[in-house]
Amino acid sequence: MTKISVPISEAVQLSGIGRSSLYKLFSEGKLTPRKSGKRTLVLVEELESYIKSLPKGV
Repeated sequence: MTKISVPISEAVQLSGIGRSSLYKLFSEGKLTPRKSGKRTLVLVEELESYIKSLPKGV
């Protein structure tokens, strides 16, 4: 079964984006954190969409 959301620590591993950078993206409204009790989750689909929208490197 494919995960639809992951905790912050796993989002960091999956994306290669640092923890503090993820929180900055949350504050800028580029990613939306989800809460389940005390846990903060990131939708995998939203994380993938954000990364795919970044400019291509040379």
